[in-house]
Amino acid sequence: MPKMKTHKGAARRFRVSGSGKMLRMKRHSSHLRRKKPRSVTRTYSDTVTASSSSRKRILKLVPSLNR
Repeated sequence: MPKMKTHKGAARRFRVSGSGKMLRMKRHSSHLRRKKPRSVTRTYSDTVTASSSSRKRILKLVPSLNR
């Protein structure tokens, strides 16, 4: 059986916190940024926990995140 390959795009987008939560960045962060209010663009730097339903799908793409 061949090794599972990591989906490189997903590997760059997701990471696991110390407590085991799946973290991601917010979307739409670089698109049409100058029209958006400063309060909105400030929130793009925060990381958000990925939903529990998408966790299984992410782990299929990036098996190395499974701890």
